[in-house]
Amino acid sequence: MKITGHIGKRKTSDIGSNSMLDRRDFLSTLVLGTAAITITPCDLQAVDGLSGAKRPNIILVLSDDHGFPHVGCYGNPDIKTPNLDKFASQGMRFDRAYVMCPQCVPSRATIMTGRSPVRIAMTRFSAPLPMDVRTYPEVLRTNGYFTGVAGRTYHLDGGARTPEMNEFFDKHELRTFEKRVDFCKTASGGPAILEQYREFLDTVPKNKPFFLQLCFNDPHRPLDKNAIPQPHDPVKLKLPAHYPDTQLIREDFARYYDEISRFDSDFGKVMEELEKRGLAQNTIVAFMGDNGCSQFRGKGTLYEFGIHVPLLVRWPGIVKAEATTDVLVSAEDLAPTFLEVAGLKPLPEMTGVSFAKLLCSEPFEGRKYVFAERGAHGSGGLPQNSAAFDLSRCVVSKTHKFIYNALWQIPYTPVDFNGDQFWKELEEMNASGKLSPEISRIYFSPTRPMIELYDLEKDPREFENLAGKPEFAGIEHELKWALTEWMIMERDFLPLPVPAGAKAGRKNKAKGKK
Repeated sequence: MKITGHIGKRKTSDIGSNSMLDRRDFLSTLVLGTAAITITPCDLQAVDGLSGAKRPNIILVLSDDHGFPHVGCYGNPDIKTPNLDKFASQGMRFDRAYVMCPQCVPSRATIMTGRSPVRIAMTRFSAPLPMDVRTYPEVLRTNGYFTGVAGRTYHLDGGARTPEMNEFFDKHELRTFEKRVDFCKTASGGPAILEQYREFLDTVPKNKPFFLQLCFNDPHRPLDKNAIPQPHDPVKLKLPAHYPDTQLIREDFARYYDEISRFDSDFGKVMEELEKRGLAQNTIVAFMGDNGCSQFRGKGTLYEFGIHVPLLVRWPGIVKAEATTDVLVSAEDLAPTFLEVAGLKPLPEMTGVSFAKLLCSEPFEGRKYVFAERGAHGSGGLPQNSAAFDLSRCVVSKTHKFIYNALWQIPYTPVDFNGDQFWKELEEMNASGKLSPEISRIYFSPTRPMIELYDLEKDPREFENLAGKPEFAGIEHELKWALTEWMIMERDFLPLPVPAGAKAGRKNKAKGKK
């Protein structure tokens, strides 16, 4: 079943409909726990006051640094993911899901709040989520749900890695997440995470709906050797089109696939536990990568491998089996979607667009654009290269991507593997002239373009920059102004990507729905 949805337009005034006055009035008058109950879009989950008898349980499973299309169900014949493939056949596969940041902390902040990292001051990797920024689990909790986070760290209590910072965080009570949910624990490694998952299910009060965000380590670096009994063969793998081809790179990429396969096995056990407890039929399960893969032009960049992620959703009896959609979806859309399927109205300050109607096969007015940002990375160290610090923004449409690099003067440095042997070997090959001019330009240019424009349909590698070419002036103008309007409404601190005195043309000015 193929679902495309309807792509509508929205005026600039609509993008900013939650004005500062509206938000201030809302926050000053809202009493925690009085979120209005509504009927879910399918009219199949009737809500009786705050009774949770018929409301669905919700589980969000996050893999770590897992990019699109690295699941078998996306047409990838090389990777071994039988459990995720089976899961996809039972629900909906999203082909155009994007995160709002190619790094875990800001991306997870977006998932939890339904808002952009820029708007909620979470672009700095080590920042704790401000207490006055509400999360959707808090809304669920105050309206009858038992809520929790488990597994790999949820990343939203800040990166206090020195005694002085720990003291400061304690003094000002900056670690807030234990106050936001009923169950707040972390674990590392599949067996420990699965045990914590079972502990959560044991703790849920009888006849109470629950929400759980369950996080796994895989496939985050460092990548383990022999992560699975039958590892992927480096020689037989088809490398992505934008990759250099060396033996060390193939071995690294095979280990990345191995860790995804290990996660797949753990995911299968998550689903088995639901079946064993009789919970599967009334539980919405969503799986998503928390951000793109730590691979070439991936994590830490705004290219497709950095922000395009797998997303699968199963809701027995509601989401039709083997459904697929190419509707643009942003990670900020999860929060309002989960609230709506629980019979609750999204918070007014949430900028995400609920796709609950899409899940129910109802007419759905989707997005015209998705947006993403890149800021500081890591909890320690100084901004010595683009791996540690960068300032970029992008907008993605159905066919094109526009990237704005505010720090265009600094070269590309990969996140998480710039010290690995395969990258060092590549640096040596570049220095000795052994790389093709194309690969050398993409990975080792001393500077980057300030503006990048790519046709994602004709150039999925994102190698041919169309910015500045007269024949693409119209689409460049449209996307530039769409990004500019978004940056203004999000109170972005970066200079806008337009020259002083520039004016938007009446015909091309972007007025589309986000």
